[in-house]
Amino acid sequence: MMQGAKTWRQLKKFEKRESKNMEANTEERVYDLIFICRPATPEEEVNKIVATLEHSTGEHGGKIEKTERWGTRRLAYRVAKHREGFFVYMVVKSTQGDLIKELERRLKVSDAVIKYQTIRLDEELKRQQKLGKHRERRASRRPRKQAPGAPPPSAPPPSQPQVPAAATE
Repeated sequence: MMQGAKTWRQLKKFEKRESKNMEANTEERVYDLIFICRPATPEEEVNKIVATLEHSTGEHGGKIEKTERWGTRRLAYRVAKHREGFFVYMVVKSTQGDLIKELERRLKVSDAVIKYQTIRLDEELKRQQKLGKHRERRASRRPRKQAPGAPPPSAPPPSQPQVPAAATE
């Protein structure tokens, strides 16, 4: 009986900790979203897809930082029997992961879109910053290498022995 009560208390503490972590984990995340439309898709339809994505991003509390229409490009391999596609690149900021699921769902449903990919960037940026700090710390710990032929900084430069004037006669 006592063991069950102890476990129940531990469970409650764990739930409290988890709820605090969920509240603290509402930092803004950055995503790259690239999608490819069929090459024969009219410009108005591409604009309509972009507007739909922007609207749903706004509804979910996200923000589109940048939208670039790269135009028609040749694909590396055939996708849905097409060798070319109209590329659109977007940078999305959001605190909710549900937004990305919704955007991908809308792209999947759209007939004009033949391929899409979403990449989370903030994890990669954090990792690069962490590696940079680690490299700086390691560089500050090890001694700097001197150029070949340069005297070491701790040893004074060799000087000429001073001869007294009386000794030269």
